[in-house]
Order: sequence, then C-alpha cells, then structure tokens
Amino acid sequence: MKTEPGEYSYSDLEQAGRDVWDGVKNYAALKNIKNMQPGDLAFIYHTGKEKSVVGVARVAFKPYPDPRQEGLYLVDLTAGYRLNRPVSLAEIKSDPAFANWELVRLPRLSVMPVPAEFWAKVHHMADTPQYHAVQK
Repeated sequence: MKTEPGEYSYSDLEQAGRDVWDGVKNYAALKNIKNMQPGDLAFIYHTGKEKSVVGVARVAFKPYPDPRQEGLYLVDLTAGYRLNRPVSLAEIKSDPAFANWELVRLPRLSVMPVPAEFWAKVHHMADTPQYHAVQK
C-alpha cells in the first residue's frame, strides 16, 4: 500500500494505532482493497523522495464502502512493525526476481498484492524477520 509520507506516513499509522486507509480511486487498486481480509498483512510503501518499503500493517476489518463517495472502498489498518531498514525501489528494481511485481511493472498502482516469495525477499533485504503474528 503506497502513501505519500508528507501526507500520511507509517509513523502516522504507528501513532494512531489503527486508522482508515482511504483516498484510493484507481479501479485496479480498489479491486485489491476489496480482496483484503481481516488479518492480512500489507507492506507500507513511502512514495515521493523516499520510494521505499518501510513497514508492515495489518488489515483490521473487512473493507467497506466509503460513505462519502460512491464506488470507493475503505479499509481499516493497524500498525504492525517497521522494517529494520527501508528497502528502496531502486534495490527492488535492480533484482531481476522482482521484474513481474506490480510495484515494478505498474508504478502508479497504489495498492497491489505481494506474492509470498516477494514478501520473504523484501524482509530478507530489510534484515527483518517475517512475523507471522502481529499484535492486534
């Protein structure tokens, strides 16, 4: 899940503990939100100058329609954990194993699935153990 850190950063989610992820308007990204399930984990990616995966959040509640705008969906997230070090988009792009990931192929897509092998590889690159349970 991508966010502009100047507008809403992973630190903001940590401070809130739980918050609504909104503002997604792209059809493909909305489809990905609608497929989320409570308990799913998601990378938080800072766009802009940072361009890095910085942390992990947990889906707290099943996605639901945005009451303010028809056709949009919201999802509640809780802060999970920070990666021990951010993993930059440049690092990801330099590894051919990531060539088919939407983060590389569709850079404007704000919400995308993360295949298990990419999840593990990003954690390894960040020198961060993969946590199977994040406190709710």
